[in-house]
Amino acid sequence: MKLDLQITAHNIELSDFAREDIREKAEKLDKFYDRIMRCRVVVDVPHRHKHEGILYDVHIYMTVPGSEIIVKREPGEDLTIAIRDAFDAARRKLEDFVRRQRGDVKHHEEIPPARITALFPDKGYGFLTTPDGREIYFHENSILNKDFNKLSIGTEVRFAEEQGEKGPQASTVTVLD
Repeated sequence: MKLDLQITAHNIELSDFAREDIREKAEKLDKFYDRIMRCRVVVDVPHRHKHEGILYDVHIYMTVPGSEIIVKREPGEDLTIAIRDAFDAARRKLEDFVRRQRGDVKHHEEIPPARITALFPDKGYGFLTTPDGREIYFHENSILNKDFNKLSIGTEVRFAEEQGEKGPQASTVTVLD
Protein backbone atom coordinates (compact mmCIF):
# COMPACT_ATOMS: atom_id res chain seq x y z
CA MET A 1 0.00 0.00 0.00
CA LYS A 2 1.32 3.40 -0.99
CA LEU A 3 -1.77 5.33 0.07
CA ASP A 4 -1.06 8.86 1.29
CA LEU A 5 -2.89 8.64 4.63
CA GLN A 6 -3.24 11.57 7.00
CA ILE A 7 -4.89 11.15 10.40
CA THR A 8 -5.90 14.32 12.23
CA ALA A 9 -7.45 14.61 15.69
CA HIS A 10 -9.24 17.67 17.10
CA ASN A 11 -10.00 18.01 20.81
CA ILE A 12 -8.90 14.42 21.43
CA GLU A 13 -5.69 12.43 21.78
CA LEU A 14 -6.06 9.31 19.61
CA SER A 15 -4.79 6.07 21.09
CA ASP A 16 -2.38 3.86 19.18
CA PHE A 17 -5.23 1.34 18.86
CA ALA A 18 -7.50 3.92 17.17
CA ARG A 19 -4.72 5.04 14.81
CA GLU A 20 -3.96 1.43 13.87
CA ASP A 21 -7.68 0.72 13.34
CA ILE A 22 -7.87 3.69 10.95
CA ARG A 23 -4.72 2.54 9.09
CA GLU A 24 -6.11 -1.00 8.66
CA LYS A 25 -9.44 0.23 7.36
CA ALA A 26 -7.72 2.66 4.97
CA GLU A 27 -5.56 -0.20 3.67
CA LYS A 28 -8.72 -2.21 2.94
CA LEU A 29 -10.09 0.72 0.93
CA ASP A 30 -6.77 0.92 -0.92
CA LYS A 31 -6.90 -2.80 -1.73
CA PHE A 32 -10.45 -2.40 -3.03
CA TYR A 33 -9.51 0.58 -5.23
CA ASP A 34 -5.80 1.15 -5.63
CA ARG A 35 -6.14 4.53 -7.36
CA ILE A 36 -6.94 6.49 -4.19
CA MET A 37 -4.40 9.30 -4.27
CA ARG A 38 -4.95 10.67 -0.80
CA CYS A 39 -7.02 9.80 2.26
CA ARG A 40 -7.46 12.22 5.13
CA VAL A 41 -9.29 11.04 8.25
CA VAL A 42 -10.38 13.65 10.77
CA VAL A 43 -11.54 12.57 14.23
CA ASP A 44 -13.16 15.35 16.20
CA VAL A 45 -14.88 15.80 19.53
CA PRO A 46 -16.77 19.00 18.70
CA HIS A 47 -18.14 19.76 22.18
CA ARG A 48 -19.00 17.87 25.29
CA HIS A 49 -22.60 17.59 26.45
CA LYS A 50 -23.41 17.02 30.11
CA HIS A 51 -26.32 14.75 29.25
CA GLU A 52 -25.09 13.12 26.04
CA GLY A 53 -21.47 12.58 27.01
CA ILE A 54 -18.64 12.61 24.49
CA LEU A 55 -19.62 12.37 20.83
CA TYR A 56 -17.08 11.50 18.13
CA ASP A 57 -17.18 12.88 14.58
CA VAL A 58 -15.23 10.91 11.98
CA HIS A 59 -14.88 12.49 8.55
CA ILE A 60 -13.05 10.92 5.61
CA TYR A 61 -11.81 12.85 2.58
CA MET A 62 -10.54 10.70 -0.31
CA THR A 63 -8.99 12.10 -3.45
CA VAL A 64 -9.56 9.83 -6.45
CA PRO A 65 -8.93 10.49 -10.17
CA GLY A 66 -11.21 13.35 -11.19
CA SER A 67 -13.11 13.62 -7.92
CA GLU A 68 -13.10 13.81 -4.16
CA ILE A 69 -15.21 11.53 -2.00
CA ILE A 70 -16.29 13.01 1.32
CA VAL A 71 -17.86 11.04 4.16
CA LYS A 72 -19.41 12.90 7.07
CA ARG A 73 -21.36 10.77 9.50
CA GLU A 74 -23.56 11.62 12.46
CA PRO A 75 -21.54 11.82 15.69
CA GLY A 76 -21.27 8.58 17.63
CA GLU A 77 -20.82 7.82 21.32
CA ASP A 78 -18.24 5.08 20.75
CA LEU A 79 -15.06 5.95 18.85
CA THR A 80 -14.52 2.43 17.47
CA ILE A 81 -18.06 2.26 16.13
CA ALA A 82 -17.85 5.79 14.71
CA ILE A 83 -14.65 4.82 12.83
CA ARG A 84 -16.22 1.58 11.57
CA ASP A 85 -19.40 3.34 10.38
CA ALA A 86 -17.42 6.08 8.62
CA PHE A 87 -15.27 3.57 6.76
CA ASP A 88 -18.32 1.46 5.85
CA ALA A 89 -19.90 4.58 4.34
CA ALA A 90 -16.60 5.40 2.57
CA ARG A 91 -16.52 1.92 1.05
CA ARG A 92 -20.09 2.27 -0.25
CA LYS A 93 -19.31 5.68 -1.76
CA LEU A 94 -16.12 4.30 -3.30
CA GLU A 95 -18.07 1.36 -4.77
CA ASP A 96 -20.59 3.79 -6.29
CA PHE A 97 -17.72 5.87 -7.72
CA VAL A 98 -16.10 2.79 -9.29
CA ARG A 99 -19.45 1.68 -10.80
CA ARG A 100 -19.99 5.13 -12.33
CA GLN A 101 -16.41 5.17 -13.61
CA ARG A 102 -16.92 1.80 -15.31
CA GLY A 103 -20.32 2.79 -16.66
CA ASP A 104 -22.09 0.10 -14.63
CA VAL A 105 -24.78 2.48 -13.39
CA LYS A 106 -28.25 1.09 -13.93
CA HIS A 107 -30.51 2.99 -16.27
CA HIS A 108 -34.18 2.43 -15.63
CA GLU A 109 -36.34 2.30 -18.68
CA GLU A 110 -39.19 4.77 -18.69
CA ILE A 111 -42.47 2.85 -18.77
CA PRO A 112 -44.80 4.36 -21.37
CA PRO A 113 -48.10 5.56 -19.99
CA ALA A 114 -51.14 3.33 -20.12
CA ARG A 115 -54.81 4.31 -20.28
CA ILE A 116 -57.73 3.19 -18.16
CA THR A 117 -60.01 1.28 -20.50
CA ALA A 118 -62.52 -0.31 -18.10
CA LEU A 119 -63.82 0.61 -14.64
CA PHE A 120 -66.04 -1.33 -12.29
CA PRO A 121 -66.58 1.13 -9.38
CA ASP A 122 -69.11 -1.07 -7.62
CA LYS A 123 -66.56 -3.92 -7.51
CA GLY A 124 -63.45 -1.76 -6.90
CA TYR A 125 -61.30 -2.65 -9.87
CA GLY A 126 -60.56 -1.78 -13.46
CA PHE A 127 -58.29 -2.48 -16.42
CA LEU A 128 -55.47 -0.56 -18.07
CA THR A 129 -54.39 -0.97 -21.67
CA THR A 130 -50.69 -0.54 -22.44
CA PRO A 131 -49.38 1.05 -25.67
CA ASP A 132 -48.58 -2.45 -26.96
CA GLY A 133 -52.22 -3.55 -26.41
CA ARG A 134 -51.88 -5.65 -23.24
CA GLU A 135 -54.67 -5.49 -20.69
CA ILE A 136 -53.59 -5.09 -17.04
CA TYR A 137 -55.89 -5.54 -14.04
CA PHE A 138 -55.75 -3.02 -11.16
CA HIS A 139 -57.53 -2.81 -7.82
CA GLU A 140 -58.79 0.40 -6.21
CA ASN A 141 -56.18 0.00 -3.42
CA SER A 142 -53.35 0.27 -5.97
CA ILE A 143 -54.21 3.88 -6.91
CA LEU A 144 -51.62 6.17 -5.31
CA ASN A 145 -52.49 9.78 -6.00
CA LYS A 146 -56.22 9.98 -6.70
CA ASP A 147 -59.54 8.70 -5.41
CA PHE A 148 -60.64 5.56 -7.28
CA ASN A 149 -64.20 6.88 -7.58
CA LYS A 150 -62.97 9.98 -9.47
CA LEU A 151 -61.22 8.00 -12.22
CA SER A 152 -62.61 7.91 -15.73
CA ILE A 153 -62.05 5.86 -18.84
CA GLY A 154 -59.25 7.29 -20.96
CA THR A 155 -57.25 8.65 -17.99
CA GLU A 156 -53.51 8.34 -18.55
CA VAL A 157 -51.52 6.48 -15.84
CA ARG A 158 -48.13 4.96 -15.06
CA PHE A 159 -47.99 1.67 -13.20
CA ALA A 160 -45.76 -1.00 -11.73
CA GLU A 161 -46.59 -4.43 -13.07
CA GLU A 162 -46.43 -7.75 -11.27
CA GLN A 163 -47.72 -11.23 -11.95
CA GLY A 164 -51.00 -11.91 -10.14
CA GLU A 165 -52.90 -15.15 -9.64
CA LYS A 166 -54.87 -14.67 -12.87
CA GLY A 167 -52.29 -12.81 -14.93
CA PRO A 168 -50.58 -9.43 -15.03
CA GLN A 169 -51.75 -6.80 -12.55
CA ALA A 170 -50.70 -3.33 -11.53
CA SER A 171 -49.34 -3.19 -7.99
CA THR A 172 -49.27 0.62 -8.04
CA VAL A 173 -51.03 3.05 -10.34
CA THR A 174 -50.16 6.75 -10.56
CA VAL A 175 -52.57 9.05 -12.38
CA LEU A 176 -50.79 11.47 -14.72
CA ASP A 177 -51.96 15.08 -14.86
